[in-house]
Amino acid sequence: MLLGSVQTSAQSNYKESSNSFARYTKSGDLKNLENAKKFIDETYKNRRDSNSVRVNVLRAMIYSSIAYADSTRTVKNPKDPIDITYESVNKIKKRDWENYTSESNYIKQNLAASHIYKAKKALEKEDYAGAYESYLKVKGLNVQNYDVTYNLALLASQTGQHDAAIGYYNDLLQKGDAPVEYYLELAEAHKRNGDNQGVLNTLHEARTKFPENKQVLLNLIQLFAQNNEYKAIAPIIDEAIAHEPEDIDLNYLAGYANENVGNIEIAKRYYAKVLRLDPNNYEANLALGLIFLNSFLQDGDNVEAQYQAQNLLLKANEIRPYDVNALKSLSLYYERSGDLAQLDRVKLLLNQLSNN
Repeated sequence: MLLGSVQTSAQSNYKESSNSFARYTKSGDLKNLENAKKFIDETYKNRRDSNSVRVNVLRAMIYSSIAYADSTRTVKNPKDPIDITYESVNKIKKRDWENYTSESNYIKQNLAASHIYKAKKALEKEDYAGAYESYLKVKGLNVQNYDVTYNLALLASQTGQHDAAIGYYNDLLQKGDAPVEYYLELAEAHKRNGDNQGVLNTLHEARTKFPENKQVLLNLIQLFAQNNEYKAIAPIIDEAIAHEPEDIDLNYLAGYANENVGNIEIAKRYYAKVLRLDPNNYEANLALGLIFLNSFLQDGDNVEAQYQAQNLLLKANEIRPYDVNALKSLSLYYERSGDLAQLDRVKLLLNQLSNN
């Protein structure tokens, strides 16, 4: 009789909990959810019922609802309702879930929303590791309407998990129709991971898909410049300058790249453009001066080359009076032009600098 009374009481608590939960789903009233929690907790005190599939399904539905609906945690619980939900979920075998498909989806949706809320709160505190863990749990739930891969990619990068970030970005790119930002961020992840080939491959792929994109082009040129790959820069630098026509560094790089591949006349135009934008630019004065100096050294009768070399190298020397490169260039110029007095002056200064 006592056993029958306990079973009846447990069944009654389960029924009351189920009814209260049904009222909550219709009304959204948290009081109904609290009643459902109270009755399912009473049911769960019985060891037999705590292992029951239907009890654990209902309990998981109730606590996942609390986890989502009561984000500020006004309903008192011995531990986080998310953890209590997983406690019940983990008691149910995989084959048993086949009879509770809609319930399972409901629980997962609530858990996903709860984890996303936790992730957002963590981000407000700049707790990137905490946010990352929450988004990982959302991904693990495999809820169709929550694709958190991009958030995981960003947070993996933020927390220094570059291999993981690269994996997430690659997943995003494989889905197709990825925006250019994903490619740029993946390239940055490769860069932080010390994989220059990965950076190059990513930027090349982005360049193919987004041929008009300015940032992809500039990043590619920057990578080539870092590796002294001037043959790769020269054919595409004009396109970059079309985006930034008055960028001094870019125009100088255009001159330098073309000079390195033997396009001397093109290099001269770019160096001259730099000087129109910034007459006191030391690098452009020296570079253009050296081009004319080389012409003068090869042909002492080239008056224009002599005149230009002198003016440009003196300007460079004026900008940086004690720079060795400008002084050495002037030394060559004075030696070729036969100005021995100036040659002695420059050599004396170079000797003084070398002894310091």
